[in-house]
Amino acid sequence: MHKKKVLIISPYFAPSNAADMQRVRMSLPFYEDFGWEAEVVSVKEKYTDAVFDYLLNQSIPKNIKIHHIDALPKNWTIKIGLGSIALRSLWHYKKYVDKLLKSEHFDLIFFSTTQFPVCILGPYWKKKFGIPFIIDIQDPWFTNYYEDKPKHKRPKKYWFSYRLDKYLEPVAMKSVDGLMAVSDAYLDDLITRYPHLRDIPSATITFGAFRKDLEIAEDYKEQLKPSYDLNPEYKHIVYVGRGGFDMQWAVMLLMKGFKIGLKKENDLFEKIRFHFIGTSYAPLGSGTKTLYSVAEKLGVGKYVTEQTDRISFYESIFNLQCADALFIPGHKKPAYTASKIYPYILIEKPILAVFNPESSASSSIIDCKAGYVADILHFKSAVSTIFNFLRDVANNSMQKPKTDWKEFEKYCAKATTERQCNLFDQIVNE
Repeated sequence: MHKKKVLIISPYFAPSNAADMQRVRMSLPFYEDFGWEAEVVSVKEKYTDAVFDYLLNQSIPKNIKIHHIDALPKNWTIKIGLGSIALRSLWHYKKYVDKLLKSEHFDLIFFSTTQFPVCILGPYWKKKFGIPFIIDIQDPWFTNYYEDKPKHKRPKKYWFSYRLDKYLEPVAMKSVDGLMAVSDAYLDDLITRYPHLRDIPSATITFGAFRKDLEIAEDYKEQLKPSYDLNPEYKHIVYVGRGGFDMQWAVMLLMKGFKIGLKKENDLFEKIRFHFIGTSYAPLGSGTKTLYSVAEKLGVGKYVTEQTDRISFYESIFNLQCADALFIPGHKKPAYTASKIYPYILIEKPILAVFNPESSASSSIIDCKAGYVADILHFKSAVSTIFNFLRDVANNSMQKPKTDWKEFEKYCAKATTERQCNLFDQIVNE
């Protein structure tokens, strides 16, 4: 059978531990199973400022061709306030991929990144080479979310990025041939802004669960280290992932439930310690402890540690494996999908998540019987769920999850890659 070829644009790629390259990394072993041959174009690691985990290279099949391109060095461009890898690599992407498309045949170009400005090359390559393109919406591209937020709660360079995104998004959406998203809500928002998108192929596909990552973590566990004190006197509840002001409500609910426990059963709840790890994308040592500050305001700061510095991918898995229970904070908006829930489920530790019950992450945990979900929209019931969970962890009555692995299969990387390839086929067959 003739395999079709997809060229994947992912500025960050292994060994970078950037969240936005994980979909592609976990899909690469499976594209061929569904009739597609994939090549990736990423930026050379010396031009990126991500946390690196060289063990990630162990998960990439040896037969996959990875192209590495140059970018403007950040230590030059930062002098004019330009740090974005998308903007620093844009010209180099154009130059390199132009040459590649002249010499090789590809059926589709797949932009899988949150570095959205590079997607502006999709319309250009489509016009020049006649190749359709698809964009992976892992986060909103243009968003009004921060418009009514105070300045200190807005991302750095918000003024510039807001205007750039407002200009670039409609240009890309005018000629895009397909859309993939991690949330129905992201697709709905785009269709509201650009009604013609209703008529192109699209699909909501979450990131997959990749069992090989647990095998790699096990094989190299002697090289991995915990980010918190593993004192066995305490019950350690761990979250590894980004923090931020939008996560504070979920953490507030967690701490409220904990405070009730301290008041009702102090000796028992005194055993609990919370650890939030890798919560900021800021350069090492310069992140803001947005989650610890919630605990501090509620007077329970001494039970909480927050390390803002990112850790490597497999150290993340190791830190979760060392925990007594896992915590996943979510968002009030149903569109928020924590892609990290799948490795959490694979680790088979008790899970407490705080989500909007309509989010896909909430459904995944409940459908697979993999953990407990507190309803972020209902204060009283959420705090009650949290209190009961923490009490069971503290008194050793919390059982290992009885996960429905058959139900879970549809969330595994092979199944999610098959859905990607079905979408690819739709686009190229139109």
